[in-house]
Amino acid sequence: VTKRVETAQTTWKAWNWRSEGDMLLNGAFFTPSGAGASASYSRASSLGAKSSSMVATITSGAGALSCHKGSSC
Repeated sequence: VTKRVETAQTTWKAWNWRSEGDMLLNGAFFTPSGAGASASYSRASSLGAKSSSMVATITSGAGALSCHKGSSC
């Protein structure tokens, strides 16, 4: 989940932000921007098959943010 905090639209419109297959709940929304990802970026960011023993390592930073109304996450 991302939020463009205190940044003018003219600035973040040039950033490459994409969402693919994400489930947005409870009023969450996403606004794509920028030129999109190039083929070389797609290849570099893809993750090939790994051993199941790597699950904890690969997903260690995954999960919901602890955000509260009126505060930055």
